[in-house]
Order: sequence, then C-alpha cells, then structure tokens
Amino acid sequence: MKKIVAVLSILLVSISCNKLGSHEGTDQMDVDAPFDWDAANVYFLLTDRFHNGDPSNDGLVARDQSTGKLRGFEGGDFAGISQKIREGYFTDLGVNAIWLTPIFEQVHGGVDEGTGFTYAYHGYWAKDWTAVEPSYGTLEEFKELVQLAHNKDIRILLDVVINHTGPVTDQDPKWPASWVRTEPTCTYQDQETAVSCTLTNNLPDIRTDSDQEVDLPAHLVEKWKEEGRYEQEVAELDAFFEKSGLPRTPANYVIKWVTDYARETGVDGYRVDTVKHVEEDVWTTFIEQSKIAYQDWKTQNPDAVMHQDDFFILGELYGYYAEGGRGYYFNDQVVDYFDSGFDSMINFGFKQHAQSSYKTLFAGYSMIRDSLQVEDKDDPATFMNYISSHDDGQPFDPQRQRPIESGTKLLLTPGQSQLYYGDEIARPLEIDGAVGDANLRSMMDWTQIDTTTLEHWQRLGKFRRDHPAVGAGDAFELDHDGPGYVSARFYDKNDIKDDVVIGVDLPDGPVTINVSKVFKKQQHLFNYYTGEQVDIIKGTVTTTASNGVILLAP
Repeated sequence: MKKIVAVLSILLVSISCNKLGSHEGTDQMDVDAPFDWDAANVYFLLTDRFHNGDPSNDGLVARDQSTGKLRGFEGGDFAGISQKIREGYFTDLGVNAIWLTPIFEQVHGGVDEGTGFTYAYHGYWAKDWTAVEPSYGTLEEFKELVQLAHNKDIRILLDVVINHTGPVTDQDPKWPASWVRTEPTCTYQDQETAVSCTLTNNLPDIRTDSDQEVDLPAHLVEKWKEEGRYEQEVAELDAFFEKSGLPRTPANYVIKWVTDYARETGVDGYRVDTVKHVEEDVWTTFIEQSKIAYQDWKTQNPDAVMHQDDFFILGELYGYYAEGGRGYYFNDQVVDYFDSGFDSMINFGFKQHAQSSYKTLFAGYSMIRDSLQVEDKDDPATFMNYISSHDDGQPFDPQRQRPIESGTKLLLTPGQSQLYYGDEIARPLEIDGAVGDANLRSMMDWTQIDTTTLEHWQRLGKFRRDHPAVGAGDAFELDHDGPGYVSARFYDKNDIKDDVVIGVDLPDGPVTINVSKVFKKQQHLFNYYTGEQVDIIKGTVTTTASNGVILLAP
C-alpha cells in the first residue's frame, strides 16, 4: 500500500469552538440505548475458541491427526456462545453486536502449512457453503443464538468468505477447473495480481471473474444426494436464478449460498473476508443480494424483527487505513469499495495510532471520522478500530502489559470498536509452543479472569453502548485543572441527542471541569465510571477520576 495521504500527527488540529454550537444538555438516557452502527461496540470471537457448551458435538467429524499447538478443533460451539448470551456476559460488557467466524461446513482433512499440521477450526476453509460445520452445532442452534442475541438487543455479524474454498486434502474432493483457479499466487504488484490469483498455495480461488455459466460440481451433487437434499438444493437454485436474473457463474452460485444465511437466520450483517481479492462488480451484486435476502427474512418473520436497520456490510480490506480516506491504494490505482455498497472497513491503522497520546488519538480520529463523510457521496463511510485480532501478529499490547490503557483507548476513540475475545480479560497473545497466528487464538479460559481489567472494560463498554456520542459524536476539548485530556462529544441524529464529557489520562482523585458549554440546563451529572452523582456549580463540576477516567452525562 502506498504511503497514506496524511499521518495522524497532521490531524492534530484544534477543533473550532464554533463547532460546539448551542447544544442543550439531554435528559437521562433510556434503558434501551439508541443504536447506531457508526458507534457500535462489536465483540469478535472464533466460535471454536470461545466456549464449549456442548461436548457431544466435539467428535462428529473425525479429525484425529496430531496437529501443531492450537491448530486443531478445541470444542467451542454455538451452544457455548448462547450460554454466555443468556448469562449476560456480552450485555455486561456493553456489547451491542457480536461478530463470529464463518459457520460453513469446513474441509474434513487438514494440511501442513509449515507451522504444524492444521485443521479448519477457524472457519475460513469452506467445504460446502450450504451446510453448517457440525463441530459448531446445527443451523437450528445458530438460529437460536441469533434470536437470543436479539432478545438482548445485540446484533449478529456473520463472517463470510466467497473468494476461495478450503485447501485440497486427502479427505476432500477437488473443485473442477471451471470453478476455481489454483495459480498463480498473488504478488500484489497491482490490482490484477491481487485479484486474478490465489492467496496462497493450495487454496483454490473461486473464478469470480468468470462470466461463463457452469454446472454444479459433481462432488457437491454426490454429497447432497447422500444427505437427501439434492432436489431441495437444486429447486432453490433454480428459483434464485430465475428471480435474480443472474447467470449461473461460480461467483453467483456462492453468492446464493452465502446470502441464504441472511434469508434463513436473520443475522444483521456480514463481515466480508478478503475484499481486495474480488472484483468490485461482484461485491455490488453480493451486497445487493444480501439486502434482498435480509428483507425476505423480515417479511417471513415479522414477529422476530428487532429493528428496521438496513443489512450491514463490514469489509476486511487488508491494509486499509481510515486516515487515508475512502480509497484503497493499489500500486496502479485507487479503488473506493464503499461505492460497491460496503458500510464500513476494518481500520488496520488504529493499533499503531493508539501508541500516541490520548489527545492526539481522540482529536485525530474525530477528524478522520468527519473526513469520510464526503458531501457528494450518498453512502457514508465508517471504520472499525481494534487493538488485537485473529491474524494480526503485531497487536497493540502483545504481552498484555497495558490492558487498562488498551480498553480506554479502544472504547473511547471515535469510530466503531472491535473487541477481540479476551481483550477484556487480558487473554495471553503469546503461547508456549504455538507458532504464528496460533498464538492469537488460544481457548478463552473462563477460570482465569482478570477481574480488575474486566470491570474496567465493562464500565467503558456500557457507557459507549448507552451513549452513541462516544463513537459517532462531534468532539470539542474542554478546560480542566491539571494534566490529562477532557473533551465533550455531541451527537444529534435521527431525533436522538446525546451529549457527554470524557476525561482520560487524569491523575486519580478529584478533578474540576468547566462543563458550561455542554450542559446548560442540568443541575446534576453522573460519573458513569465511578457511579457518583455530582452537582454543577457555576458551570463546573468536581468529580473523581479512577484509572485516569471520568465519564460524565446526565
């Protein structure tokens, strides 16, 4: 990727006082907090590594070969996630969306990637897009998971992959050449060498560029007949192609199979893998069909609909930096994938920018957020920040030495926030005996909870969930006594107004802040971090900072 347009330090410009306007203080927020994807607090987990709620499904597929450390199935499943939803774990964290890895049936065999023999525990090696991985549970269990989350006002983002299958193994048949390419390997010299290629050796790439109609692969026909669902699958395909008018190309088959999960389960959006490896027109079709499928589910399940939001599409455009604007920089051109219908992109720059001061980070990201709202575009662009993930070998705090700072910076920075499972309890990211990305994917250990860290993340997360101004509000620095950084955030959208004051990097103990430009009618505020009520006296409040934080709102 070319050097991004501007570095964060350039964005540290004082935000003009007249941006404040004449905002009035708001009343106490309702218990049911307003939801805005621009301010979402998303929890990302690997289904296999989160919680084993049903040991009976652990051995349904025979995957018995010895693997490298943390490179086999560990037992996590839909039942485990559902259990934690029921217990209120996500609610207590202030999470209002859960993103979980792909649930398609995975290749049964494994491969040696040079880091140890590996099975498809992660969900990114599809064998059959129309079936659910048995080790995770059943489609009905997944539907129950979605409904349980909705009952808690939590949305579900399902991770999806459309550009490659699983690797060729001794236990899994090959896809025909009319469906996949097996060479060349991507070299990333330009857009062409990032799209018309395979991500890595032995990872067949779907011919998304093909306009040739193809028949179903023989191995899928045989599999579906053995499972007694061939006629049903063919009838659904016929209906889809007749209704959509799309040709029966490899890409459009996969689009049908993947979008069915929105049609059948009511998930609220997709996190889309490997965006740069697929042509823009294919993404446009995929997103259009996803929205149609979601509307079909709403029409068929009116009593289960929890909101009227559009279907949400989050992209993984590897190497995308939000500070660079809407476009992604290939060596030969700039591509704006938001024009294809994406709502948000994962921001790969945040973990680096989080090393800067709070003032630089918060002020800079407020301006980044504003810069993506281009006047001549009717598709606003947003971004999702993270400090660690399943495949980023350079997280913000690899040894988990700064879990309090990690939470404060991630959860209070403008934009969407993505918690990676275990961030909130300082789950280790370096594991003895593990190699490569396996270090990032240890089993969530529910017996080893860092409660001090967890409580910090819970307080910040709930404040973020209940106050969309945190992630999606305009910002203004406020005066206060002593060191640290204090700012107001103002949110006014869809008849919802929300004003808050956030203080960070403060000395623990009393701090006095002038809030007269924010709260003009209130007599009292709450510090939602400490739980104390404070009085506004002549436009100022004196409250208590703890872990360097204050969170003020009516």
